[in-house]
Amino acid sequence: MSEKEKIPLLVDSSTSKFTASQEAWRVFGIMSEFVEAAQRLAEIRPAVSIFGSARTPPDSPHYRLAETIARQLSDAGFSVISGGGPGIMEAANKGAFQGRSPSVGLNIQLPREQRANNYQDISQTFRHFFARKYMFVRFASAYVALPGGFGTLDELLEALTLIQTGKSQKIPIILVYEPFWRGLIDWFKTTLVNERVIGPEDVDLIQIADRPEDVVEAIFRHYERNGFATPAAEREKFLNL
Repeated sequence: MSEKEKIPLLVDSSTSKFTASQEAWRVFGIMSEFVEAAQRLAEIRPAVSIFGSARTPPDSPHYRLAETIARQLSDAGFSVISGGGPGIMEAANKGAFQGRSPSVGLNIQLPREQRANNYQDISQTFRHFFARKYMFVRFASAYVALPGGFGTLDELLEALTLIQTGKSQKIPIILVYEPFWRGLIDWFKTTLVNERVIGPEDVDLIQIADRPEDVVEAIFRHYERNGFATPAAEREKFLNL
């Protein structure tokens, strides 16, 4: 008998069955989040997802910049999707709420920091980050990222990865406020490209803008060339995210 075979199997069968049952019900809960959110957001296109720090105070220039961008996008006919919380998320929802198009908040249940802001025409709350992240991508005609921390970087890199790997259609990804993002873009262009872990063309997936009107113009310029209609092949990609 080998040493591995001598080791007793320390598994309580009753506990194992209970855990399996819990996991099965959790899967149903996750499915319900996807179904409910997809139904509620089905009519909001075209839409732009805006990201940024939850810690940005209302008197910050970044807050005012996000609010202005969202208002201009809303008046131009784009629904605006944010994380539904404070900071840049609130600024994005507030600007869109004052505009012509829907303000959408995809809220997440967190132990701290997240509270739903008061500027949401459509408010959807998630327990699972990955269901929420899917909705940001699924319904976005563009991504706009303002200064933020790990959450903002997570959303940015998620979008870049999906587009780079062909799992999502190519949409404008716009970073706002060049001084904040310059170090990251330089690192992409030097370290990542030089190490050949990304290609030079991957950096071209990103645009940088400082003025609200430049953000709106970049989005319209993309869709003037490509149109808003989603080809069947592109729609199929969303089913395989």
